[in-house]
Amino acid sequence: MEHPVELVGKTYYVKTFGCQMNLHDSERVAGVLDECGCVCVDDPDQADIVVFMTCCVREKADQHLYGQASAMVSAPVPPSGRRVVAIGGCIAQRDGEKIREHVACADVVFGTSALASLPTLLADAFVGDGSRVAVDTVEEDRPFSTDLPSHRAQRFHAWVPIMTGCNNFCTYCIVPYVRGREKSRTMEAIVSEVEQLVSDGVREVTLLGQNVNSYGRNIYGEPRFAELLRRVAATGIERIRFTSSNPKDLDDEVIRAMAETPAVMPHLHLAVQSGSTRVLKAMNRRYTREGYLELVGRLRAAMPDLALSTDIIVGFPGETEEDFEDTLSLVREAGFSSAFTFIYSPRPGTPAAEMPDDTPREVIQERFDRLAELVAQQAHDANQSDLHQLVSVLVEGGSKKDGGVLVGHSEKNRTVHFSLPEGHAAEDLVGRIVDVRVEEARTWYLRGSVEGEPR
Repeated sequence: MEHPVELVGKTYYVKTFGCQMNLHDSERVAGVLDECGCVCVDDPDQADIVVFMTCCVREKADQHLYGQASAMVSAPVPPSGRRVVAIGGCIAQRDGEKIREHVACADVVFGTSALASLPTLLADAFVGDGSRVAVDTVEEDRPFSTDLPSHRAQRFHAWVPIMTGCNNFCTYCIVPYVRGREKSRTMEAIVSEVEQLVSDGVREVTLLGQNVNSYGRNIYGEPRFAELLRRVAATGIERIRFTSSNPKDLDDEVIRAMAETPAVMPHLHLAVQSGSTRVLKAMNRRYTREGYLELVGRLRAAMPDLALSTDIIVGFPGETEEDFEDTLSLVREAGFSSAFTFIYSPRPGTPAAEMPDDTPREVIQERFDRLAELVAQQAHDANQSDLHQLVSVLVEGGSKKDGGVLVGHSEKNRTVHFSLPEGHAAEDLVGRIVDVRVEEARTWYLRGSVEGEPR
């Protein structure tokens, strides 16, 4: 990659909104800028380059971007005397140069497949007078961003995209329109990347895709995610997680691979979105309430200790009280240990945005509150199963509230707090695995003490 001289020595700051794929893309953006001779800083006010990696799945993400990016107009001028604001990700892909209608200070707009072009776009912006925005939102014939250098936020964990795009076209979702159709990486490329990560000291990877269960369909003619899980585990990586997983494509072969592969963590995020078959059909989810619960039954038969989490949308157009009660009862029957809950947000350009709905906002909010209360109760109850147990924790760093407390995640993806053991420095434990005896099980975290030596 050529290094534009205009970027050498520039400072940069990256702000990320949205999903894990955006987090991965941000690490690649940072890696590209590092390679160009730029220097990462923690304060956007000190940055010559400010990059916003955006999400457009919900309306709040748009508003967060518009607010924070527009604030750069009044931010102090950096020491160099010139700041360039770049906007990437899904909103950039969706809006292109129209983004200036909301963010007047945008100098660069680059789409979800255009990460490699960022240095050239930035260099053009620095030599320009700011009167025009440099744009690249071309999707076709672009290599995977995994070919770019990476500046990982955590040395012990890595995001590994296995595919991009989505073919499902759920009626509420903008993702297929901004990230395109499904496109899988070859199995050899993924395994090779994980092998390199293992040699670099990475202990946990998260495999990423909009629907990992359909991995490989576009290049092999059929999904091969189960085989991929086994081959990634054979690299020697200690922990494997993956997201997102569409219920309609989660088959028995994948369930067997999960159950038979010790490196695959006993946690699955399986988005249900609604417990009503009628609403699921309107969402174009292509499974029923009964089918989802039957799948959960097969998962628990194969992995009795599995921690299951989900996504749920409240207030989808036309949702009735009966539909919502179906969601509450499904949450109870499925036994979720956690859930991300959202009030429906219409996304322009999606079929659901055109669906009529006269449900009062206060009714939707009341339903959301009832669901949140149930989810919190189930999270608390699920955490009790780890009380007094020894759980294996990958240490991620110190608590923001207490320097003497470290934080990590268990194999079931539960947040675990524990006191710094005597004779160890906090920085030396980051990225290591410790066994924690759980002494307290709260709704959203576990707390305990380390037993034995870190490894």
